[in-house]
Amino acid sequence: MTNNEAWDYAIGLIKVDGLEPTKDFKNYVEKEKRGEATMQDLKIFLDKKYKVKDSCND
Repeated sequence: MTNNEAWDYAIGLIKVDGLEPTKDFKNYVEKEKRGEATMQDLKIFLDKKYKVKDSCND
């Protein structure tokens, strides 16, 4: 399976659940497909965007 096929498959799985990936996420995926970003870059982006604040350390 190619990188593009893997991403298309992953996004398809998200859509099967009735969800739509955000525009930002899709843009990062396209960058990764073109070799302009790494999976680590995508992980950092997602961690920053969806980081849950730990209420115990407030």
